[in-house]
Amino acid sequence: MTSPTNPFKAYGIEHLSPSACNTFIGSPASFVLERLMGKRSQVGAAAHRGTSVEDGVVSALLNDLSTSEAIKIAQDTFSKLTSLSGDPRRAKEAEAVPEMVKQAMAELSSYGKPSSTQGKISWDVEGLAVPIIGFYDVAWEEHGILLDLKTTHALPSKIKVNHARQVALYAACLGDNIDARLTYITPKKVATYKLENVREHVQALERVAFTIQRFLAISEDPKVLASLVVPDTDSFYFSDPLARQAAFEVWGL
Repeated sequence: MTSPTNPFKAYGIEHLSPSACNTFIGSPASFVLERLMGKRSQVGAAAHRGTSVEDGVVSALLNDLSTSEAIKIAQDTFSKLTSLSGDPRRAKEAEAVPEMVKQAMAELSSYGKPSSTQGKISWDVEGLAVPIIGFYDVAWEEHGILLDLKTTHALPSKIKVNHARQVALYAACLGDNIDARLTYITPKKVATYKLENVREHVQALERVAFTIQRFLAISEDPKVLASLVVPDTDSFYFSDPLARQAAFEVWGL
């Protein structure tokens, strides 16, 4: 039997992430499918768009490249990541990549060369059986700046709460004096917001992590846990056909 002090062990979960916690908040059913049952959906073109834009922009900042060179890197990355994609949004996202890179370069070129990128952080919480692990996008530690890039087609007027929890964790790991920022990028606009109330957001993330721990402690059988939640198949969590098929197989919905 699995030790009751670590209900994650039965599911082979060695750590949580801000992404996993946000999934549990947004769709416990999706969390059960992906994290407990191993029924992974395909990564959509929108997610690959974000990865590609980040790749181009960060490469340019690190190596003092031009915007046109950054665009080329981003386009090449997008092509590789989506070469076998059947996502009908692929063409739209491919078209957005160059303009997003332009917006991001105009916003961030003055920051200079980052001191680190894709930095791994690990957060241990007393009473939580596994750490919370994540990777921040880019940092200028000599200036005390941490920044995450978010691509979107609709520019938000403030930091989204799920993003705040994520970046707050990174900031908490790097120290109390870190200036944590999020840059939102659309094909036509860009905005950088400073993250406030870091500790409050971290505490919220910790509460979610403990809720997941209590949820997993109910049973070592994922089917039992699946019986306690119901998927909203109209949500974006189930936009992928594989995810909808999995929901039908598990819940008949």
